Amino acid sequence: MKAVTWHGRRDVRVDTVADPEIREPTDVIVRITTTGICGSDLHLYEVLGPFMAEGDILGHEPMGIVAEVGREVSELKEGDRVVVPFTVSCGTCFMCGQGLHSQCETTQVRDQGTGAALFGYTELYGQVPGGQAEYMRVPFGDTLPIKVPEGPPDERFVYLSDVLPTAWQAVEYAAVPKGGTLAVLGLGPIGDMCTRIALRRGAGRVFGVDLVPERLARARRNGVEAYDLREHRDDLVEVIRDATAGRGPDAVIDAVGMEAHGSPGAKLAQQATGWLPDAVSRPLMRGAGVDRLHALRLAIELVRRGGTISIAGVYGGMADPLPMRTLFDKQVQVRMGQANVRRWVGDVMPLLTDSDPLGVEGFATHQVPLDQAPQAYKAFQRKQDNAVKILLKP
Repeated sequence: MKAVTWHGRRDVRVDTVADPEIREPTDVIVRITTTGICGSDLHLYEVLGPFMAEGDILGHEPMGIVAEVGREVSELKEGDRVVVPFTVSCGTCFMCGQGLHSQCETTQVRDQGTGAALFGYTELYGQVPGGQAEYMRVPFGDTLPIKVPEGPPDERFVYLSDVLPTAWQAVEYAAVPKGGTLAVLGLGPIGDMCTRIALRRGAGRVFGVDLVPERLARARRNGVEAYDLREHRDDLVEVIRDATAGRGPDAVIDAVGMEAHGSPGAKLAQQATGWLPDAVSRPLMRGAGVDRLHALRLAIELVRRGGTISIAGVYGGMADPLPMRTLFDKQVQVRMGQANVRRWVGDVMPLLTDSDPLGVEGFATHQVPLDQAPQAYKAFQRKQDNAVKILLKP
């Protein structure tokens, strides 16, 4: 089969690889019909190379048709249409029972000290072959795949794999009161969807911050008060405070993470991880300050006293200093974590209706054949051609 594989920093290719096979009686094989490129994939493309192996199959936002089922699978049959969550969770352990599927005790990558395994995402999270491919093996066939109805186009459901539950959890953790105010830092796919969900759930005003004109315009069309950070680099906090009775927003979502601009030193450290030998760069990633914390620091400064910060953007370092005194003095609550995909499906599914209140159809800016994945990664990483969300079609 064809699959998108990692070969080095900024080097992904479409290779012919072995077809996946049933390994456990609870496995299913899914023929992929649509699969997304996520902002997290760009971390593999640019920063997290020390934890990748040449030939690793990328991707964690797939959906498709069940092609084969293991002998112990009873909830699915060949021909069923499914979305595959990016977190590999069993659905039956203690953590899954608590709604913490990203901490699944069955798939925790204990030798790396991390939570649940993830599809297509480095040895830190199990090095499980991903879904930017023609077929993929999916474990826990009765409890992991999300069965979706026939009829509507793939784009109606594919975001259940990551974008929708990640954004829903970010808004849930932000705890915006009805009629309250929310600022979202970063208007890529996750940040954009956060704004839509927050407005749908009753936020009074939503502010968005980004550097890309097309993303700002896209957010404004959906009722977001969007600010270009290039124009408000020195007065953004003051401007948003003035719009919120001088206090700042009730909550701030950091949807940027380690991609944030603003720290040349951290940028150099990130670049170094891509060029140094793995034996040197792995400890640097694990223990040094390699994150650009501009977005998180901005969130801390921006949020009102007693407010909440919800972190949806991915951070990779361990030793970056945080302004703990400010967090304590402002009595800020901070919530974060990998999305517990299965936990939120019941909340999100009713919104994937004919009226499409979240605008999932048309959310993707590009849909391209799988063979064009290398060009798509390049365009997405460089924010070219208005690339906000790219779907690949095997």
